[in-house]
Amino acid sequence: MGQALLGGWLRAGRAPGDVLVVDRRAGRAAELRERFGVRVVEDPAAVREAATVVVAVKPQDLPDLLGSLSPHLAPGALVVSLAAGVTTAVIEAHLPAGTAVVRAMPNTPSKVDEGMAGLAGGRACTDADLAEAEDLLRACGRTVVLAEKHMDAVTALSGSGPAYVFYLVEAMVEAGVLLGLPRATATELVVQTVVGAGAVLRGTGEHPTVLREQVTSPAGTTAAALRRLDEEGVRAALVSAVEAAWRRSRQLSGD
Repeated sequence: MGQALLGGWLRAGRAPGDVLVVDRRAGRAAELRERFGVRVVEDPAAVREAATVVVAVKPQDLPDLLGSLSPHLAPGALVVSLAAGVTTAVIEAHLPAGTAVVRAMPNTPSKVDEGMAGLAGGRACTDADLAEAEDLLRACGRTVVLAEKHMDAVTALSGSGPAYVFYLVEAMVEAGVLLGLPRATATELVVQTVVGAGAVLRGTGEHPTVLREQVTSPAGTTAAALRRLDEEGVRAALVSAVEAAWRRSRQLSGD
C-alpha cells in the first residue's frame, strides 16, 4: 500500500527529492531508489526532516515502529497511519503529547489512481491537518472524511472491497471457461464488463437497483441468473462477509 501511494504522489507531480522513505528492511533501499528515484534510508531518526510522516506497516508492527519514530518527530509533524484497525488513540499513546494523527484506510486501486480512502482525525488533528492528509490520498483517487467510529466499516467495505470484486471476477472467468471459452477471452470479457459497469455506476449516478433492472428482461437470461444467485444466498453471503471483515477490524483495534 505504501508503494502504491508513493507512486501516485510522484505521478501527481511531487518531486522525488521531496520524499524521504524510511525502510528498515535491509537491502530494500537500492530497489526503491531505482524504482521511484526517492531518498531511502534505514535510520528512523531521518523523520526529523519531515513535516508529514505516513506510516504504512501491518498493525502488529505499528507499536514498535512508532516507538522508534517518536523521539525524532519534528514539533508539529503530522502522522498519517494506514494500519488497519489501529485507532488514533492507540497511535497517539506512542507519540509525543499533542501530535496530530490521522487514521486513513486507502485501498489497492490507488496503484492506478482509482483508490478510495476514508480518513478520521485524532484529538490534536486540525482541519488543516485533515486537509493535508486528504491532499496526499486524493493524489491516488477519492477520499471521504468521517467520524472514527466508522473506520472499521470503511476497512470492511472499501479497504477489503477490491478483494471481493476480484473474487467474483475469478468465479465469472471460471464460469466462462466451463462454458467453453478460452481463458484469455473469458478474462477479457469479464474484466471489461466490470470496468464498464463501474463506469456506468459513477457516470449516471443511478441507484444500482435501477441499473440492474435495466439489464434484466422479464423471463430472460439475466433474470434466470439472478434468481439462482438469490437461491444460493449470494447477497446474504456478501453482507455477512463484509460484516466479518468489520468484526476483524474491531478485534485489531481492541474493541
